[in-house]
Amino acid sequence: MKLLVTAVLAAALAVPAATAALKAPAANTLTGTVGPGFTIKLTQNGTPVKKLKAGKYTIKIADKAIDHNFHLKGPGVNKKTSVAAKINTTWNVTLEKGKYTYVCDPHLTFMKGSFTVS
Repeated sequence: MKLLVTAVLAAALAVPAATAALKAPAANTLTGTVGPGFTIKLTQNGTPVKKLKAGKYTIKIADKAIDHNFHLKGPGVNKKTSVAAKINTTWNVTLEKGKYTYVCDPHLTFMKGSFTVS
């Protein structure tokens, strides 16, 4: 009987842990947002990206304005959304060592950011 109670208790504790693991964001997922105002950002779990390790990443882009775009460029990467369209898209990229920049091309003097990959 003691063994059965222990097994049931262990199973009950494992279910929330498994559910939490399914909902946790992937460590290699980034979020890029541009607009609707004059803002552009790249985050990982809500924190601005400044440094990353080289490797494969999924970048979820939310382009929220028809007068902006999200343009990511750096070693081996040159991807952008259209200026004339609002779009949500996903990019799968391999980031290599070096410096990367992201800009809104029509407003690149003030809508910009950068990060390094090591």
